[in-house]
Amino acid sequence: MRPELVTGATGYVGGRLIERLRAEGRPVRALARDPSKVPAADGVEAIRGDLVEGTGLDQALDGCSAAYYLVHSMAPLAAGVHGGGFADRDRRAAENFADAAKAAGVERVVYLGGLVPAGGPHSAHLASRLEVEEILLAELPHATALRASIVIGSRSSSFRILVRMVERMRVLPMPAWRERRTRPIAERDAVEYLARSPRTPAAAGRSIDIAGPDELTYARMIEKIAELMGVGRAPLGLGFSLTPAASALVSAATGLPIDLVRPLMESLEHDLLPRNDDALRIFDLEPRGFDRSVERALGEWERHEELAAR
Repeated sequence: MRPELVTGATGYVGGRLIERLRAEGRPVRALARDPSKVPAADGVEAIRGDLVEGTGLDQALDGCSAAYYLVHSMAPLAAGVHGGGFADRDRRAAENFADAAKAAGVERVVYLGGLVPAGGPHSAHLASRLEVEEILLAELPHATALRASIVIGSRSSSFRILVRMVERMRVLPMPAWRERRTRPIAERDAVEYLARSPRTPAAAGRSIDIAGPDELTYARMIEKIAELMGVGRAPLGLGFSLTPAASALVSAATGLPIDLVRPLMESLEHDLLPRNDDALRIFDLEPRGFDRSVERALGEWERHEELAAR
């Protein structure tokens, strides 16, 4: 079997995807700036490379049957390690990857981005995700772009922020975005969609929204997480959002970097719902419900680190 390339291999979703592909016996190449951080496993070849610099891509893509693009820059707008803002770095990385994939003849590329509010993206991070999708679909006509909202998993950044809020804040401030709605997706389902995409002809050349079955307001989602953690929390409804101030407060309370918190808080200001449920028909997959997904994620979390509130 020809290998499949996973970029972002040391990240949360990339690591889970590699486990899923290997469980099916599919050989993997893992691209990372530091290959030593890729867990050693049978059938996994770690390759040194950098998407923004465009290094290592020719070697990584050579002979691959498919490639997964799972890289996002969460750095602030100020200049970063490669120079330029995060949108510039994301654009450069996507263009480098698309050029290398075309040169290597790899047509089945799969990208995981984010759901976009009706009417278009309303934040710089969502706009950058959409731009990466557009670059890949334009340059690689057989690529698949998957869009997801909050991923429910023990190492998902967005889920961890919500859990830490519940764990560490006895009074939960609920700004004006509390009635906005989304459809979170279980980690296992998001990874399953990714793994099936290169082998699903109907997914080629398409942008597809993937989501769980439960539509929840953000307030209800946080309340249900508190219930499933077995803790009582007092919601405090506010008539305003003040995203920058709220991001700083949540970052301080949870101990998580503000560069991770701010994009989530910005996304909460709008409904993030799938455009349709075509994914169910295309992939013949029945996604798991919210409660079941949260229980599994919390259980895995506690096997590796303590949750003080549980």
